Amino acid sequence: MKHAAHKAAKVSQRRESAQRSLFASSHGTHTAKATLVQTSAGTMSVEIDQALAARINEVAPLTRRAMRESARAADRRSHIIASTSLAALVGTAATAMAFAKPSDAAVAAADAPTATTQIKRASANAASRSEDRVPLNETVAQPQATSATQTSSNEGNWQLSDSSASLDVNSMSRSTANNPAIAALLDGDHDALPAGFDPNHATGDSGNAYEFSQCTWWVYVRRHQLGLPAGSHMGNGNMWGNSARALGYWVDHQARHVGDIMVFAAGQDGADAAYGHVAIIEKINPDGSVETSESGSVMNGKTYSRSYSAQQVSQHDIIHY
Repeated sequence: MKHAAHKAAKVSQRRESAQRSLFASSHGTHTAKATLVQTSAGTMSVEIDQALAARINEVAPLTRRAMRESARAADRRSHIIASTSLAALVGTAATAMAFAKPSDAAVAAADAPTATTQIKRASANAASRSEDRVPLNETVAQPQATSATQTSSNEGNWQLSDSSASLDVNSMSRSTANNPAIAALLDGDHDALPAGFDPNHATGDSGNAYEFSQCTWWVYVRRHQLGLPAGSHMGNGNMWGNSARALGYWVDHQARHVGDIMVFAAGQDGADAAYGHVAIIEKINPDGSVETSESGSVMNGKTYSRSYSAQQVSQHDIIHY
C-alpha cells in the first residue's frame, strides 16, 4: 500500500526536474531553451527565441549567482552614466572659462573686497554728510589685497534740515545765569561782556532797606519789577557805581537795556550836591539818548521822567546786571 504523501513527493521531484530541463548551461551562462505555459489542460513546455530567452534571463535570473551578476551589471551602467554626465558638466565649465574675458576670470577666482556707499538724499535742503560717491566698478577694478572691507567716510558739513545755510553757533544760547531775565540778556551781550564776568555774582539783596520815596528806594522797586537784581545797602546815589562793581555787577558808560541804572555824581546834571542821584533807564532812542523814571523825597512815592542826550549818558556810570 502506497501513501499519498509518497506520491506527492515524486510528483514534486518530477516537476523540479522538468523546470531544470527548461534551461541549459552554455559556457557558464544561463540560456533559456523553453518556458512553461499555463493552459486549461495543464503546464506545457514551449520552445522560444534565443534573444527572448536572453532577455528573460536578464530580467529574471534563475540563480542567486545570476542575480548578483545582474546587480553588478546595473551598478556598472549607473556609474558609466554618472561619469558621462560629470564629464559633460566639466567640459561645459571649461569651455565657458576659455571664452570668458581675463578680467572676468580674475574676478571669479578672487574674493573681491566689499564696498559701502552713501546714498544722496533727493532734497537739496536735506542734511547730508558726504557729497562723494565711489562707483562699484572702480572698487572691483582695484581690489585691496590686505583687507576684505572698505570703511566709508563721514566727512562733510552738517547743515540745517530746512536750510542750506551752515549752522551759526553764535545764535545758540550760551547763558549760564540763574536769573532768567539776565540769561535772556546775556545772549545779546556776550561780545561786550567784560572778561571773566560772572552772571551769578552776589547781588547784595536782602530786601528794600531804603527810605520811602527816595531815589534809591524807587530804583530798588523798579529793578525788581523788571526781574533784575539790586543791592539793599548800596549807599547814597553817588555811591552806587562803586558798590555795584564791588559786588560783581557789570558797570560801564553805555545804556544797553531798559532797566539799566544811571548813576549821578554829586551835583552832576542837577543831582543833589551832597548825595548824588540814581535813576532807571526806561527807553533808549536810536541816537543814543535815553528817557528815565526817577523819584525823590518831595515826590511822596510818585515818579517823574527826564531825557538825557547820548553825550550826557556817556559821562555817567551805567549799572547793567
